[in-house]
Amino acid sequence: MPYTCQSCIKRKVKCDRAIPTCSSCSKGNVECIYQEPTPRTRKRKRRPSETSNDRLARYEKILQDNGLLSAEVESSPRSVQEPNPFRDSIHDTTKTGKLISGEGKSRYVDSSLWLNSGETNMREISEDEENCQSAPTDNGPLSQDPISGALLGVSQELGHYHPTHQDAMKLWEAYINNVEPLCKVLHIPTTGKMIEAAQECLLFSIYHFAVFSMTDEDCVYNFGQSRSTLLARYQFALRQSLVNASWLKTTEMPVMQAYVLFLIAMRTQIDPHTFWIWTGVAIRIAQRMGLHRDGEALGLSAFEVQMRRRLFWQLLPLDGYAGQVSGTGISVAPDSWDTKQPLNINDDLIYPGMSHQPEEQKGASEMIFCLTKTELSNFYTRTGVQKKKVGATIQFRDSAEIERLIDEVESTIESKYLRYCDIVNPLHVLTMGIVRSAANAVRLRNRMTTGDNERRELCTLAQKIIDTDNALYRNPNTRQFQWYHKAFFLWDALLCILTSLGKTAFFSRAESDTTWRKVSEVYVNHPEILEAKHVHLVAVSKATLEAWFSNPPSDSSPQPGFITALQSQRRGKVARHKVENTAVQEDMSSFDMLVGGFDGMDRNLDYDFNLDGVDWMFWEQL
Repeated sequence: MPYTCQSCIKRKVKCDRAIPTCSSCSKGNVECIYQEPTPRTRKRKRRPSETSNDRLARYEKILQDNGLLSAEVESSPRSVQEPNPFRDSIHDTTKTGKLISGEGKSRYVDSSLWLNSGETNMREISEDEENCQSAPTDNGPLSQDPISGALLGVSQELGHYHPTHQDAMKLWEAYINNVEPLCKVLHIPTTGKMIEAAQECLLFSIYHFAVFSMTDEDCVYNFGQSRSTLLARYQFALRQSLVNASWLKTTEMPVMQAYVLFLIAMRTQIDPHTFWIWTGVAIRIAQRMGLHRDGEALGLSAFEVQMRRRLFWQLLPLDGYAGQVSGTGISVAPDSWDTKQPLNINDDLIYPGMSHQPEEQKGASEMIFCLTKTELSNFYTRTGVQKKKVGATIQFRDSAEIERLIDEVESTIESKYLRYCDIVNPLHVLTMGIVRSAANAVRLRNRMTTGDNERRELCTLAQKIIDTDNALYRNPNTRQFQWYHKAFFLWDALLCILTSLGKTAFFSRAESDTTWRKVSEVYVNHPEILEAKHVHLVAVSKATLEAWFSNPPSDSSPQPGFITALQSQRRGKVARHKVENTAVQEDMSSFDMLVGGFDGMDRNLDYDFNLDGVDWMFWEQL
């Protein structure tokens, strides 16, 4: 029968519609009656709902009629198939998340609560959420954005903080020459055209970073003010502009670009724990924008794909660096993102509105420095570490495997990039020097042993690292990039050399004198060691004095300035200890097992220079 019997309908059981009696009625010994159902009244069709494009056109007209939207919006007619400002397609990925994007904003959603709401509701919720965020409240900005409020307080007008047009162009040129080749966060051709109308926080991040990359002499010559004065001015304006832009809630690329540039410049300027919190905020914003998912899989335009990749690959090693210097370890799990590396291309090959991905160049492009950094960061996050099968604890590979892997990645970088370097190009010189030093830093950390034969090998590697750093400072062509390699951590190489200098007869007299000259040059290039703001720099300072008292160079008179400065610091600490009755070197306690005592009672340096495991802090140096 084409319909169910009445008995099965009443009992709510499945009917096989057999004739004359269905199997359910036969088993239950029930009379089986088939009755044709009465025809139902056909429901009236609903009037077709308004399409998203129709709604958008209606909203635009309302805004234009009230003078809230320029009529120029209508200058480019919208086709029926064209997506709305939040893009009708919410692209599926190989993961569970989806991206809502449009009007220069993107919002990545990876929550079952959101995903189960349906595409239309997801857009409406996102729009309503932004409207609620932008609406004023009686409690003011502090309640809307508590972290930003804690950072600075309330919103302020920053018009008087902007430089003159002439100075702004000087700062923009300094940024292009000194910063952009090493960061590639912005697309220079596009940003250059819109620099006068760009996001305020992006402008201040450019001004701030430009000043940060300059010397005090350059600042006085170009702007008539000291570097410290300009830094204080533009850093305040940058922080305040981030607050004004509600940076904790942003989904706009220019605001995120400004914040990442701020982090890159500030990474050695603030305490590690604050920096770790700030990078954690950046990671959360990036996840909210979906930067941890590759743009191609999300169906974004070719230009957006490349710019999102570039931004993510600047942020990823920053977070690893913050975790290391703050002692919290690795934050971003290796399997929590799938963003591919940027293409090896120049900026002129990508532009907004391009319809397909450009063909990757072979050789050295403008991206060479960032891509060598990316190769090594990728090695660290995906190859250099592995997860335990149980739990999420990161476990490093064994020593022999790390040695083999760093040889492989160095060979890859050599064949893909370094072989095309031109020694007259400052960016190429810096790239070659930093990559070589980083590879040697891996080997140095991986081979730390206690025997004199092995210690000789360690000192050879450590001296190569220091020689490269000194050579980069001596090279006038790389002067514009000193802000970057000044942050290159030499403490492990210095500790290796200094502890060896303190060992009796480890170096010959000639070798000892040569090594001390190299150490002296490092102190000239890195005056921040004397400031000893971080515990590893404190350890270097302490080991330097230990080695000097145990085995000074033959021409140690007059005493060099860095030794005098370190002794003065030491006397100040002893005096504070006597007055305050506190530990003299409490901030050095974590390195006491490494470098021994320093109170004149113990200058025996015959200890093991050995660090258990492998410390990956050097990765961010690239």
